[in-house]
Amino acid sequence: MVPHLTTALSGPINELEQRVLESMPAIERWFRLEWMEHTPTFYASVDLRNAGYKLAPVDTNLFPAGFNHLSEEVLPLAVQAAMAAIEKICPEAKNLLLVVQRRQPDSFYLSHLLTLVRIFTMAGLNVRLGTLDETVQEAQTLRLADGRSLQIEPVLRQRSRIGLKDFDPCTILLNDDLSAGIPDRLRALHEQYLLPPLHAGWPLRRKRHHQQAYEEVCKRFAKLLGMDPWLLVPATVAQQQVDLNQAQHVQALQAQVDVVLSRTRRKFKDYGIQENAFVAIKPDAASCSDCVLMVRDAKDLPEILARHGASTRLPQGPCDLIVQEGIPSYERIHDTVAEPVVCLMDRFVVGGYYRVHAGRQENEALNVPGARYVPLAFAQGAQLPRPGETPGVSAPNRFYMYGVVARLAMLAASYELEATDPEAEEL
Repeated sequence: MVPHLTTALSGPINELEQRVLESMPAIERWFRLEWMEHTPTFYASVDLRNAGYKLAPVDTNLFPAGFNHLSEEVLPLAVQAAMAAIEKICPEAKNLLLVVQRRQPDSFYLSHLLTLVRIFTMAGLNVRLGTLDETVQEAQTLRLADGRSLQIEPVLRQRSRIGLKDFDPCTILLNDDLSAGIPDRLRALHEQYLLPPLHAGWPLRRKRHHQQAYEEVCKRFAKLLGMDPWLLVPATVAQQQVDLNQAQHVQALQAQVDVVLSRTRRKFKDYGIQENAFVAIKPDAASCSDCVLMVRDAKDLPEILARHGASTRLPQGPCDLIVQEGIPSYERIHDTVAEPVVCLMDRFVVGGYYRVHAGRQENEALNVPGARYVPLAFAQGAQLPRPGETPGVSAPNRFYMYGVVARLAMLAASYELEATDPEAEEL
């Protein structure tokens, strides 16, 4: 069984699931043709929200950190996907440098790194871990509570190549989202593949660009299935150079909140949805759930900022923000709110898990301290979909639908990176 969905508004999702299953050959052909024209990001994870009346991604992470939550049963899928990705990029690849995040790693992240090392080693690569942290001057051995350990070494630059001491890789895989900035060591590399590209990092990437690409992808996909793209797309507007300490800027932001709330309420009326609309206000260039403010009425924004602004990491000076339609998560595991996360590599879904948080409600972000993860949430997730079964009762069918939406987000990331590639603009 799929996890319990505590909403009476499950009709559109079940209808979407049935339509997706019935259209499977057309969908797979559509994706196949898209990937002939566009290059998928090397890997990603996509946070989904299932509100019962719509299903949409709320975060597409191009530097994922949750592969340790995948079940053992699906790891062979990740190995096969890694092989396919490496063969396209550098068939003769021998050495892979995995660049880790510069933040102090916790046990979850170390387990994630060990899982990636295992995947790429089984894909036929020599894997070593490097860090861009300038305070790390020599190799460090980090140990987990279960006795496992891994070694992280300082990344070195020699002429126009980077590597480690006595290790010259042809491929560098970034698992650092570059929030701390793009170091000069990564620029202008010669005959080395850097994945994802530098403009996928937060110093250059913007959520509004991803959302624009996602809306474009979903309009075309919805036309293929003969459905309303709103069932897959959260309404989003951008507000640039906002200073939350300036009254006129807050008023302008309130106007954008009203725009999104009005659009959402009109859709609720069209579909007969008895819900209270809300929006999520997020930084345009960051990936952290404790930066998010939830607002149900534009007039409440000044009070919310006064009450919660200081407790979030929203910038206090001029910053770019997005106002996005809030999507509640009505999925439950043991009566606790949960949201599915789908992991992808190359153009393939390699597995998924649920993020669960006992201290959060369905209209709050779950990717905050206190969250736990259920690796086996997609029971029998490696099995093929089963057309003909009643929608909402088959785990493989529900997982296939989640995988389709996650692939739409990954395809949108491909569109996004192509459109924002600084080298392409110079041509």
